Amino acid sequence: MPEIEEVLPKYLQIAGYLRDQIVRGDLPPGAEVPSERELAAAWNVARPTATKALQALRQQGLVESRRGSGTYVREPNAAPRTRERIERAAKMGTMYSNAERVEFPFVGMVDAPEHVASSLGIASGSLVVQRRRIIRSEHTGPIELSTSWFPSALADSAPRVLVAERIRGGTLPYIAEAAGRRVAYARDQVCARQAADDERAALDLPDLSPVLVYWLVAYDSRDTPIQFDEAIYPPKRWAFRQEYPITI
Repeated sequence: MPEIEEVLPKYLQIAGYLRDQIVRGDLPPGAEVPSERELAAAWNVARPTATKALQALRQQGLVESRRGSGTYVREPNAAPRTRERIERAAKMGTMYSNAERVEFPFVGMVDAPEHVASSLGIASGSLVVQRRRIIRSEHTGPIELSTSWFPSALADSAPRVLVAERIRGGTLPYIAEAAGRRVAYARDQVCARQAADDERAALDLPDLSPVLVYWLVAYDSRDTPIQFDEAIYPPKRWAFRQEYPITI
């Protein structure tokens, strides 16, 4: 019989929370991380658990300890995935941190490229809504080129998807409220390839730069695609990192 999955150990949950703050810039490079004593009190855990949480962050290269001083954030080399941004929006009402700036080089109707049409289950060349965003960190510059596509019919019931501005809480909660189409699950996949010319320009990359490509398709309860996302990440920026229990 299948067994119920174990939740992550408490120290990894604490480390994951702090990692999220570091990756998004809420804790910028050079900022001091809460001490073991402060973490133990805030999370109501024993001091050794807090110690292990900070050790996990050190192993990931996100923080460094300075003898007699404390633990401080290093220059991050990570970026949040679309999945993590959606989770953040559900918890905090926004996908982005105060240290992130979002630009919209294009929002409008376009003919669907073949891979977009296939992901959305529509005919190639059909009209779709495209929302393209460049996400910049005030500390490290461009960290992500993100493009979302939606079936054109959604623009009638959820017109803000055609407005070149941030939708507080994220597009999926807005679509659920405005169009009554709630996301039930998502599927993602990742690959690496050479950056296209427009991607290099958006991310300030030199010629022949590799990038990490992250696709996410969101479905409603009838297994109908609602949104297709493509996020492009620059080299040396980890965008797919997670901890999970292993039982042997």
